[in-house]
Amino acid sequence: MLPVIVPAYAALLTFIFIFLSSEVIRSRVVTRIGIGTGGNRGLERLMRIQANFAEYVPLALLLLAFVEMQGRPGWLLHLLCIALVLARIGHALALRNEKEIMWLRIASVSTTFVIMAAAGASLIGRALQIG
Repeated sequence: MLPVIVPAYAALLTFIFIFLSSEVIRSRVVTRIGIGTGGNRGLERLMRIQANFAEYVPLALLLLAFVEMQGRPGWLLHLLCIALVLARIGHALALRNEKEIMWLRIASVSTTFVIMAAAGASLIGRALQIG
């Protein structure tokens, strides 16, 4: 079964990643810092927001695509994917300014981890049923 639901959310998350990347590029142009952070805390913050997205979203999407390929219900996939999108937007908003929104940061990271753990548990559970 080819995934249909998760790829649509992957496309949406792609546009979020492009936005985050453009924020880093814009900051580089304004600060004239081509490589690294040059000690600029704002640029470092933007880079970490983008990098954190790049570190977690691909694995989460891969896990969710496998869950969809196993035939799990569409409503569950939509729920997990919507939660992932909201969590990643929340994470970016929480870290955007020097004064972080700590409750949003914690909620966003926790939600991302719960989604990944739920997908992983589903995959392991299905594998144990077949084995």
